[in-house]
Amino acid sequence: MDIAAMVGEFVTLFIMAFALGMDAFSVGLGMGLIKLRLKQIFSIGLTIGIFHMWMPLLGMVIGGLLSEQFGVIATYVGGGLLLLLGLQMIISSFKDSDDRIVTPIGFGLFIFALSVSLDSFSVGLSLGIYGAKTIMVILMFGVVSMILSWVGLLLGRKVQTWLGSYSEALGGSILLAFGVKLLFPI
Repeated sequence: MDIAAMVGEFVTLFIMAFALGMDAFSVGLGMGLIKLRLKQIFSIGLTIGIFHMWMPLLGMVIGGLLSEQFGVIATYVGGGLLLLLGLQMIISSFKDSDDRIVTPIGFGLFIFALSVSLDSFSVGLSLGIYGAKTIMVILMFGVVSMILSWVGLLLGRKVQTWLGSYSEALGGSILLAFGVKLLFPI
Protein backbone atom coordinates (compact mmCIF):
# COMPACT_ATOMS: atom_id res chain seq x y z
CA MET A 1 0.00 0.00 0.00
CA ASP A 2 1.46 3.35 -0.98
CA ILE A 3 1.63 6.50 1.14
CA ALA A 4 -1.32 8.21 -0.57
CA ALA A 5 -3.58 5.21 0.09
CA MET A 6 -2.48 5.06 3.74
CA VAL A 7 -3.14 8.79 4.22
CA GLY A 8 -6.51 8.40 2.51
CA GLU A 9 -7.45 5.53 4.81
CA PHE A 10 -6.23 7.50 7.85
CA VAL A 11 -8.30 10.55 6.88
CA THR A 12 -11.37 8.40 6.18
CA LEU A 13 -11.07 6.64 9.54
CA PHE A 14 -10.52 9.97 11.31
CA ILE A 15 -13.71 11.37 9.77
CA MET A 16 -15.61 8.25 10.81
CA ALA A 17 -14.12 8.42 14.31
CA PHE A 18 -15.03 12.11 14.57
CA ALA A 19 -18.60 11.42 13.46
CA LEU A 20 -18.94 8.60 16.01
CA GLY A 21 -17.24 10.73 18.66
CA MET A 22 -19.77 13.50 18.12
CA ASP A 23 -22.33 11.16 19.69
CA ALA A 24 -20.10 10.99 22.75
CA PHE A 25 -19.63 14.77 22.64
CA SER A 26 -23.38 15.44 22.45
CA VAL A 27 -24.23 13.00 25.20
CA GLY A 28 -21.26 14.21 27.25
CA LEU A 29 -22.55 17.76 26.89
CA GLY A 30 -25.88 16.66 28.30
CA MET A 31 -24.33 14.56 31.06
CA GLY A 32 -21.90 17.36 31.92
CA LEU A 33 -24.87 19.47 32.93
CA ILE A 34 -25.15 17.50 36.17
CA LYS A 35 -22.57 18.22 38.85
CA LEU A 36 -19.45 16.19 38.10
CA ARG A 37 -15.97 16.47 39.55
CA LEU A 38 -12.96 16.64 37.23
CA LYS A 39 -11.93 13.14 38.34
CA GLN A 40 -15.35 11.83 37.26
CA ILE A 41 -15.08 13.64 33.93
CA PHE A 42 -11.66 12.06 33.36
CA SER A 43 -12.92 8.55 34.13
CA ILE A 44 -16.08 9.01 32.03
CA GLY A 45 -14.04 10.11 29.00
CA LEU A 46 -11.55 7.30 29.49
CA THR A 47 -14.33 4.72 29.81
CA ILE A 48 -16.07 6.02 26.69
CA GLY A 49 -12.75 5.86 24.84
CA ILE A 50 -12.25 2.24 25.92
CA PHE A 51 -15.79 1.34 24.87
CA HIS A 52 -15.20 3.04 21.51
CA MET A 53 -12.21 0.75 21.10
CA TRP A 54 -13.66 -2.61 22.05
CA MET A 55 -17.11 -2.15 20.51
CA PRO A 56 -15.82 -1.66 16.94
CA LEU A 57 -13.27 -4.41 17.55
CA LEU A 58 -16.09 -6.74 18.51
CA GLY A 59 -18.04 -5.52 15.49
CA MET A 60 -15.08 -6.09 13.17
CA VAL A 61 -14.61 -9.63 14.46
CA ILE A 62 -18.28 -10.43 14.05
CA GLY A 63 -18.59 -8.36 10.85
CA GLY A 64 -17.88 -11.17 8.45
CA LEU A 65 -20.22 -13.54 10.25
CA LEU A 66 -23.40 -11.55 10.78
CA SER A 67 -25.73 -9.51 8.63
CA GLU A 68 -26.20 -5.75 8.85
CA GLN A 69 -29.49 -6.35 10.67
CA PHE A 70 -27.57 -6.86 13.93
CA GLY A 71 -26.15 -3.35 13.60
CA VAL A 72 -29.69 -1.95 13.45
CA ILE A 73 -30.55 -3.78 16.67
CA ALA A 74 -27.49 -2.26 18.38
CA THR A 75 -28.64 1.22 17.31
CA TYR A 76 -32.09 0.62 18.82
CA VAL A 77 -30.60 -0.62 22.09
CA GLY A 78 -28.38 2.48 22.27
CA GLY A 79 -31.36 4.73 21.58
CA GLY A 80 -33.38 3.03 24.30
CA LEU A 81 -30.57 3.45 26.82
CA LEU A 82 -30.26 7.15 25.99
CA LEU A 83 -34.04 7.57 26.39
CA LEU A 84 -33.81 5.94 29.82
CA LEU A 85 -30.92 8.18 30.89
CA GLY A 86 -32.61 11.32 29.55
CA LEU A 87 -35.95 10.60 31.21
CA GLN A 88 -34.23 9.78 34.48
CA MET A 89 -32.30 13.08 34.41
CA ILE A 90 -35.43 15.10 33.61
CA ILE A 91 -37.44 13.43 36.37
CA SER A 92 -34.66 13.84 38.94
CA SER A 93 -34.28 17.53 38.04
CA PHE A 94 -37.77 18.13 39.47
CA LYS A 95 -36.96 16.32 42.73
CA ASP A 96 -35.14 17.92 45.62
CA SER A 97 -33.03 14.85 46.40
CA ASP A 98 -29.91 13.78 44.56
CA ASP A 99 -31.13 10.18 44.21
CA ARG A 100 -30.75 9.06 40.60
CA ILE A 101 -31.60 5.77 38.94
CA VAL A 102 -28.57 6.02 36.67
CA THR A 103 -25.47 8.09 37.37
CA PRO A 104 -22.18 8.12 35.46
CA ILE A 105 -20.55 6.12 38.27
CA GLY A 106 -20.07 2.35 38.51
CA PHE A 107 -22.76 0.44 36.62
CA GLY A 108 -24.32 3.73 35.46
CA LEU A 109 -21.03 4.65 33.79
CA PHE A 110 -21.07 1.27 32.04
CA ILE A 111 -24.63 1.94 30.76
CA PHE A 112 -23.66 5.47 29.70
CA ALA A 113 -20.54 4.36 27.83
CA LEU A 114 -22.37 1.44 26.23
CA SER A 115 -25.18 3.67 25.00
CA VAL A 116 -22.81 6.04 23.17
CA SER A 117 -20.59 3.30 21.75
CA LEU A 118 -23.16 0.93 20.28
CA ASP A 119 -23.08 2.82 17.00
CA SER A 120 -19.34 2.16 16.77
CA PHE A 121 -20.17 -1.55 17.02
CA SER A 122 -22.37 -1.16 13.94
CA VAL A 123 -19.60 0.67 12.09
CA GLY A 124 -17.18 -2.06 13.19
CA LEU A 125 -19.44 -4.65 11.54
CA SER A 126 -19.15 -2.78 8.25
CA LEU A 127 -15.41 -2.22 8.61
CA GLY A 128 -14.94 -5.92 9.38
CA ILE A 129 -16.59 -6.79 6.10
CA TYR A 130 -14.52 -4.12 4.33
CA GLY A 131 -11.26 -5.39 5.84
CA ALA A 132 -9.99 -2.17 7.47
CA LYS A 133 -6.82 -2.14 9.56
CA THR A 134 -7.98 -3.19 13.03
CA ILE A 135 -5.35 -1.43 15.15
CA MET A 136 -5.74 1.89 13.34
CA VAL A 137 -9.55 1.71 13.61
CA ILE A 138 -9.73 0.96 17.33
CA LEU A 139 -7.05 3.48 18.30
CA MET A 140 -8.59 6.22 16.17
CA PHE A 141 -12.12 5.57 17.44
CA GLY A 142 -10.99 5.35 21.06
CA VAL A 143 -8.78 8.44 21.17
CA VAL A 144 -11.14 10.70 19.21
CA SER A 145 -14.23 9.70 21.22
CA MET A 146 -12.34 10.09 24.51
CA ILE A 147 -11.22 13.62 23.62
CA LEU A 148 -14.66 14.62 22.32
CA SER A 149 -16.29 13.19 25.47
CA TRP A 150 -14.00 15.27 27.66
CA VAL A 151 -14.73 18.40 25.61
CA GLY A 152 -18.49 17.79 25.86
CA LEU A 153 -18.38 17.04 29.58
CA LEU A 154 -16.23 20.09 30.35
CA LEU A 155 -18.38 22.35 28.21
CA GLY A 156 -21.50 20.96 29.89
CA ARG A 157 -19.92 21.56 33.29
CA LYS A 158 -19.24 25.19 32.34
CA VAL A 159 -22.77 25.71 31.04
CA GLN A 160 -24.17 24.03 34.17
CA THR A 161 -22.87 26.87 36.31
CA TRP A 162 -24.70 29.38 34.08
CA LEU A 163 -28.02 27.51 34.00
CA GLY A 164 -28.18 26.47 37.64
CA SER A 165 -31.09 24.20 38.53
CA TYR A 166 -32.37 24.01 34.94
CA SER A 167 -29.17 22.44 33.67
CA GLU A 168 -30.05 18.86 34.59
CA ALA A 169 -33.43 19.08 32.83
CA LEU A 170 -31.68 20.51 29.76
CA GLY A 171 -29.08 17.72 29.87
CA GLY A 172 -31.82 15.11 30.15
CA SER A 173 -33.61 16.70 27.21
CA ILE A 174 -30.45 16.47 25.12
CA LEU A 175 -30.05 12.77 25.95
CA LEU A 176 -33.75 12.16 25.33
CA ALA A 177 -33.63 13.89 21.95
CA PHE A 178 -30.53 11.96 20.95
CA GLY A 179 -32.22 8.67 21.94
CA VAL A 180 -35.28 9.57 19.86
CA LYS A 181 -32.98 10.42 16.93
CA LEU A 182 -31.38 6.97 17.14
CA LEU A 183 -34.74 5.21 17.40
CA PHE A 184 -36.47 7.21 14.68
CA PRO A 185 -33.91 8.28 12.07
CA ILE A 186 -35.15 10.82 9.55
